[in-house]
Amino acid sequence: MVFVGVLGLAALMIVHELGHYLAARRFGMRVVKFSIGFGPALWKYQPKGSPTTYQIGIIPFLAYVQVAGMNPYEEIEEGDKGSYANASLWARIVTIFAGSLANYLFASVFFFVGLLHTGLPHADRICNAPSVCVVPNANGPAAKAGVLKGDRIVTIDGSPIKVWDDLAEAVTTAGSRELLVQIERDGQVMDKRMSPVDGKIQVGPHVRIWFQKLTIADAGMRSVRAPFLIVKEYVSGIGQWIRGQVKLEFGGPLRLVKEVGEAAREGGLGGYLTALGTISAMLAAFNLFPLPALDGGRLLFLLFEAISRRRPNAKAEAIVHAVGLLLFLGLIAVITIVSDIPHALKK
Repeated sequence: MVFVGVLGLAALMIVHELGHYLAARRFGMRVVKFSIGFGPALWKYQPKGSPTTYQIGIIPFLAYVQVAGMNPYEEIEEGDKGSYANASLWARIVTIFAGSLANYLFASVFFFVGLLHTGLPHADRICNAPSVCVVPNANGPAAKAGVLKGDRIVTIDGSPIKVWDDLAEAVTTAGSRELLVQIERDGQVMDKRMSPVDGKIQVGPHVRIWFQKLTIADAGMRSVRAPFLIVKEYVSGIGQWIRGQVKLEFGGPLRLVKEVGEAAREGGLGGYLTALGTISAMLAAFNLFPLPALDGGRLLFLLFEAISRRRPNAKAEAIVHAVGLLLFLGLIAVITIVSDIPHALKK
């Protein structure tokens, strides 16, 4: 499933760079290189009569399109109409924005194919109020205490648990204090002791998953709405994190590969495509954040040009993006070491 995860993320990178590529070509810019992955090329090919070299790099993550004239340190001829540096402001804005647009549009494609193939997922709880049946997360406090899938939580510290909100309130108000949790299994009542971690005992509702077949029209409507709702929730979550209202759990490439692979294993093609659609929509939003090295950072410089009617110093901008890229790659390395690897070892 690791290969499936890597393949899925590589597809999202290709979609993103394909957006840049098609927009650049549409405005007559010369694309020098289309690379999937970084580092030395494992494979490369340049079609006869084409200025573009297509290659696969040894490092499988990320991808890039090299457009003539984007690097201010290369020699740029003033009359070269195929150069990014000589293109109109509108052409450059569209070329930069097209990567995120491609990810956003392809998110709908992923959702549409997934919904048509598998259907719309529904979850019915195995036991309804006044009962709370749970499924413990592997290696979580509940699982370590001996709670099993399908166990019914009866009380927590003597307080009856009749609905899910009762459980959530009892656990969150306890902090990290040890809890006495009474469960029922096959008619037998037993006590379990566990201490919450980050206000959670890490259990979910025990549900039965079933799928509703959709018409092409219904699948299309839902596929168009899904990316918008995902982006809206994603941006809202980032805003809440900035305000200190929620705590986000960061994951790097290894976590994404693992989660996409698990989605494919547990949900088949439908689950796989839904995961790719979700990540593609979030990738579209993330790339538009006004940060150096991201498309949003480049658009910020183009916005400055549009307002001031003068171009920023191209070499200074290149340095800003280069430093941003180094910081971004460093952040990925830190997240991988601090979060992804320990998370994988826990599993």
